Amino acid sequence: MSKPDKYVGVDKDINGGMTTIGKIIRDAWVFELIPESETCAGWNLAGIDSLLQKVNAEWDKYGCLVSNLPEPLAKRHYEIHQQAIEKARAAGWSGELETGDEK
Repeated sequence: MSKPDKYVGVDKDINGGMTTIGKIIRDAWVFELIPESETCAGWNLAGIDSLLQKVNAEWDKYGCLVSNLPEPLAKRHYEIHQQAIEKARAAGWSGELETGDEK
């Protein structure tokens, strides 16, 4: 089975969107690189990678730490990611795969 060549969209991604690409998209929303209505459905890997580079450039301005974000961005980050976590948990995601080796 081959990998799909187009992204399904953060709203249709596995684990309620709690994936690496999902995080990139949510961070792009935080930094207003794309509108929150943009799920990136149909994007190819090159488009996602380009978005990642832009997101990384924004994070670099703040030392890659949420605690260094100015208040409006920190609030936006919390709201976007908290809503995503709640949606993912409601869909059955628990976070165990991401934290299972931290015992």
